[in-house]
Amino acid sequence: MTHPVDGPTTLSPARIRFALLALALGGFGIGATEFVAMGLLPDIALDLLPELAAESTAAANASAGWIISAYALGVVVGAPTIAAAAARWPRKRLLLALVTAFTLGTIASAVLPTFELVLIARFVSALPHGAYFGIASLVAASLMGPGKRARGVALVLSGLTIANVVGVPAITWLGQLAGWRIAYLAVAAIFALTFVAVLTAVPWQAGDPGATMRRELQAFTRAQVWFALGIGAIGFGGLFAVYSYVAPLATDVTGLPEVLVPVVLIAIGVGMTIGNFVGGRLADWSVRRSMYLFFAVLAGALVLLGFTATHPVGLFVGVMLVGGASSALSPTIQARLMDVARDSQSIAAALNHSALNIGNSLGALLGGLAIAGGLGYIAPVWIGLMLTVAGAMLAVGSFALDRSRVRRGIPVPHKTGAFAAVES
Repeated sequence: MTHPVDGPTTLSPARIRFALLALALGGFGIGATEFVAMGLLPDIALDLLPELAAESTAAANASAGWIISAYALGVVVGAPTIAAAAARWPRKRLLLALVTAFTLGTIASAVLPTFELVLIARFVSALPHGAYFGIASLVAASLMGPGKRARGVALVLSGLTIANVVGVPAITWLGQLAGWRIAYLAVAAIFALTFVAVLTAVPWQAGDPGATMRRELQAFTRAQVWFALGIGAIGFGGLFAVYSYVAPLATDVTGLPEVLVPVVLIAIGVGMTIGNFVGGRLADWSVRRSMYLFFAVLAGALVLLGFTATHPVGLFVGVMLVGGASSALSPTIQARLMDVARDSQSIAAALNHSALNIGNSLGALLGGLAIAGGLGYIAPVWIGLMLTVAGAMLAVGSFALDRSRVRRGIPVPHKTGAFAAVES
């Protein structure tokens, strides 16, 4: 059976908006499943690691942080594997398969009885994460039309950032009242709704008929792809070193009651939502300048948070700025990866989420080690600052390599699919 390939010229504006909303709903579910553990980490630790929690609450929270790292590792593994293997699949069919996997994996996370099994379930449920965002970003870019690539990416990511304003705080509150397992069942319901929305609203789009596993994997032979991955993997650790332990930071350092933890999460989500749209618009203007700007803001925000987290105003302003600057970096790094990956667009669109979730895992791991070592809940903020500075240095090195190639007369990738001089 032959399906027409719908695009912005054959769809009404209302249909395009409906399709983008369906794609963003999947991002909303992903944001909920990825970030809800941050606010419920003490509850998860108490339930799954009761003996360790009885000995040391800090040690139990640090160990429970492995659930966050396991999810991040699943994204890292699944994104390039699924994107490369399934690049030729019709995009709508692939999206539906990925959302089904999310639904089943999240249900397993909610019902399995032991810490070890939940750890495995979080890894498995994360496998579709990067591929979903990658394929959804390609569909959104196609629907948006020429010159709006990063804004299309930002629209898909808006579901994730809005989840941090509405979904994560609400589900965290639900988890505090009814238990963290009920919270994950609520997330599974979001994914089930996403399946219906994608089935109904997203137009049929063929996969890339020329894509092969070998062609997609050629992205890994390019030095600039590795630079871009390093920028995301290390630089984004600044956010997750803070976010992974924001609940105990708010209660033990700032002295807020547990009931206000969802409000702190809302502050992060507001920052992430604003930052995502600003990042998408500025990345369409200049990837290089935007990346430098957002790294500078992120570093400044972490310094502010490190010195003022003992005060409620400092905590709220600091986490909002950290969330905003980090989220603005996401479509910027996505655009850079799609530029430097050349023809390997499916894997490039997914690899951004592998990189960011290496940052997730790295930030959670290093922050947890610092806490377990007795350095306190403020230590992850300074670890985040070091990771941010390292990511910024990689960005400087990557664009310096571009300028060096231009001086030698070697064309560099610019705006995906074209080759021109590097941005001035």
